[in-house]
Amino acid sequence: MRGTLEQFRSFDRPIQLLQINQAGINLGFYMLMPYLAQHLAAGAGLAAWTIGLILGVRNLSQQGLFLIGGTLADRLGYKPMIMAGCALRTAGFALFGLTTALPWLIAAAVLTGVAGALFNPAARAYLACEAGSRKEEAFAVFNVFYQGGILAGPLAGIALLNAGFPIVCLTAAAIFAVLTILQGCCLPARRPQAGEREPVLREWRRAFTDRAFVAFATAMIASYALSYQMYLALPLEMERLGGGSAGVTVLYAISALLGIAAQVRLTAWCAARWRRGQAISRGLALMGVAFLPLAATAALPGAASPAVARAGTLAALAACVVLLTTGTLIAFPFEMATIADMAGDRLVGTYYGLYNLASGVGILAGNLLAGALLDVARARGLAGLPWLLLAAAGLVSAAAVARLDRRDRLPDSAPQAATAT
Repeated sequence: MRGTLEQFRSFDRPIQLLQINQAGINLGFYMLMPYLAQHLAAGAGLAAWTIGLILGVRNLSQQGLFLIGGTLADRLGYKPMIMAGCALRTAGFALFGLTTALPWLIAAAVLTGVAGALFNPAARAYLACEAGSRKEEAFAVFNVFYQGGILAGPLAGIALLNAGFPIVCLTAAAIFAVLTILQGCCLPARRPQAGEREPVLREWRRAFTDRAFVAFATAMIASYALSYQMYLALPLEMERLGGGSAGVTVLYAISALLGIAAQVRLTAWCAARWRRGQAISRGLALMGVAFLPLAATAALPGAASPAVARAGTLAALAACVVLLTTGTLIAFPFEMATIADMAGDRLVGTYYGLYNLASGVGILAGNLLAGALLDVARARGLAGLPWLLLAAAGLVSAAAVARLDRRDRLPDSAPQAATAT
């Protein structure tokens, strides 16, 4: 952690503020969202399909508007979009706590989703532009704060649930209100290079027809499908083993603590030895390999003792989380830096928005396929098949990125001396 703090202090105030802002965003979000479905069922008395509708509307409002949010950031400036996103999430979370009427809950879901579509591309574009040649280091520290918010959010939510779910919602809303004010008072205004801008559709056409960028975004889709199994396949496997919600919380804690402890050092180690493309492809390969321990335990013959079999699968599950998280930590800072350099000086928000849109498609497709595979595989006695296919997806994605790197389709960064201590 000392190296992370030293790295954090080495950046200018805008980058420090953006990193703190991301910790606050995740703190408020994960304080509320893990418990929202339970509240809507038990507290609001809604049917399961209605809860699914509300959660789906939130996700669609965010993923479907990322490109528009990124374009607005390029045109209006990064700071206004970050502030607008935090303000909208303040209103959305407050509504979740103040009403149980379906129309207002849907409005809250829309506000919450649109908020993410506004501040996510803007914050990443601001960070990339402000960091200059230190993009990888900046995004490494950014991910530490990101993981810190994920770790602290659910714990804060559990502590506040005793006072009632509305208190959780209003506290989360208050966090976003403070973030809005903090950005307004302390974050300098930044926007892409000045000059006459092209029409929006022409800028979008440039992004959509940037063959290298589209190829990179396509190759990376699998990484988001794999990483999102932390919220789908791995929790389902833990539930199947009888670990319950406590076991799932342990998985999340392992991932978050590993990110906090290792991200900065790992990024410095990789930057000193590999080009960006090499780091990304090797991180993706490790994400694929992460699912092989689960495939191996599923393929083993039944153990003499059920307790031994359960212990082996739990160990494989923990190994999967560690390897999957490590692969993500390796790839993420170099991935974010690559997108920014591909975008040039004036379309960083647009490129991040389009990339986030593509990753949302990957998450949706990955969840549908993984869920269907888990059901079919268990019904037909092929428990190892989903894990093998997930591993294959990661390795194919790694090969695709490595091919782009060999063909010089990715902006390069030469290995540099490590700066973390």
